[in-house]
Amino acid sequence: EAMRMPVPAEVTLKPPGAWKLIGQRLPRLDSVSKTTGRAVFSFDVRRPGMLVAVVRRPDLFGATVRSFDDREARAIDGVVDVVQVPSGVAVLAEDTWTALRGREALKVDWDTGKAETRSVEDMLAEYRTLAGEKGLPALRRGDAEAGLARAAKVYEAEFTFPFLAHAPMEPLNCVIELSDDGAELWSGCQLQSIDQAAIARVLGLKPQQIKINTLFGGGSFGRRGNPMADWTKEIAHVAKAVGRRVPIQLVWTREDDIKGGFYRPLVLHRVRAGLDDGGRIIGWRHKIVCQSLFVGTPLESSLVHDGIDETSVEGVVDTPYEIGNFAVESFNAQSLIPVLWWRSVGNSHGAHAMETAIDELARLAGQDPVAFRLALLADKPRDAAVVKLAAERAGWGQALPAGRGRGFAYHSCYNTRVAMVADVAVARSAIKVDRIVAAVDCGVAVNPDIITAQIEGAVGFALSACLRNQITFADGVVQQTNFDDYAPTHMSEMPQVEVHIIASQADATGIGEPGVPPLAPAIGNAIFAATGKRLRSLPFAAKALG
Repeated sequence: EAMRMPVPAEVTLKPPGAWKLIGQRLPRLDSVSKTTGRAVFSFDVRRPGMLVAVVRRPDLFGATVRSFDDREARAIDGVVDVVQVPSGVAVLAEDTWTALRGREALKVDWDTGKAETRSVEDMLAEYRTLAGEKGLPALRRGDAEAGLARAAKVYEAEFTFPFLAHAPMEPLNCVIELSDDGAELWSGCQLQSIDQAAIARVLGLKPQQIKINTLFGGGSFGRRGNPMADWTKEIAHVAKAVGRRVPIQLVWTREDDIKGGFYRPLVLHRVRAGLDDGGRIIGWRHKIVCQSLFVGTPLESSLVHDGIDETSVEGVVDTPYEIGNFAVESFNAQSLIPVLWWRSVGNSHGAHAMETAIDELARLAGQDPVAFRLALLADKPRDAAVVKLAAERAGWGQALPAGRGRGFAYHSCYNTRVAMVADVAVARSAIKVDRIVAAVDCGVAVNPDIITAQIEGAVGFALSACLRNQITFADGVVQQTNFDDYAPTHMSEMPQVEVHIIASQADATGIGEPGVPPLAPAIGNAIFAATGKRLRSLPFAAKALG
């Protein structure tokens, strides 16, 4: 019906004084259905005669199936079929438990000749070698080297960031059903156009022959929006290999999800910055070593330019701070480990490196960290207003007892500005984040309740990554498996979160991502304030505080 309506030549927007919903704190429309269990996720889908599929994948990324013995698996009552697919060997059964038992009974001989077998330490050694070389010029403003040569004080630091899993509460899953006319998918997917095209290619169909039913997703943080469409292609390959029209539900276990790849990449930042006699930044050289998210994907042409993946350097090249002599170099690390955007993408590491360095430079200059930032934002009134509000509401400058510290961080991404102040207690090498005060400018606050919830959720999501979470490798094998060794934030760890929204008539901007980047540097800067010790890399190792 909308397509039949004429497109108006001019549109007159309702003036703010006439708004009835915009700016009101309203409950989410899906809250009741989710809390009562009526919301339908793809795990809930049941089709007549449906089989459940689980896939045995290699422990090493890049390994492939050389051969397999499925006799013991097929002998299990309820196992219906076993088929090979590009990602491994799929077992199909009448229910999930039987499929998992069948998978355990498989004997698979893997070809590991071209697999990734390095540890994280091996990769970081390579990263450090790369950082000693000349990288791709991501930003050249002024003359950073000349500024550093004139500096009265020089600051140097290295930051490392681990691989991170997305670890949503609902692991990956979906349902497919083939028909004479095409195929139908039930999934909590985020990139329907890419998923539709991927299924069509696997099945030899046209995209318009693929119908997608988009259901709720039990968390994603980027994982369900994969430009490589890995899990969607996987179920299409399973359906094709089975060779008969039976509904199939693909199930990933929690272990599959955490060990299955597509992580926030391992990253190394190196910063060298100089101050003049007045404590002003006169030169900044920044090197970033990171595996590209988009080289070799359908989005490469739009997000990679002259070899530089813009998501590797975001949070640094687009800093709002006025730094006159600023040079940023990018290095594309190589690995077979699949990587993918993670909530706030490159800002998740770029902001931490920038805001920790800014804090350290402020102290090197003998200046208050908030005042130092405001001087760098003198021509950015919206940014400065957010910094001032957070500092004011957090009681910045007030004394704290011994063993407690207050840290500040500010970051702008997706055209949304967020400042955070963290109150942290450190005792016997234990780090406890007690309070987070956030100030936000995201333009017109369409629903302040959702803005507050997104910042609170970002704190809960990112806190475990600050304190402990990391994906590590031993001879190429992922060491983490489930929530016992890759634990999300516990309720008992959740700090008090205060969110203050700046009233604005500017265009509304994003809020789902921007709450993540400032959290880690605010906590790290608070740890320094409490202890005098710098923990630059993530996750923060409390044992390093001694």
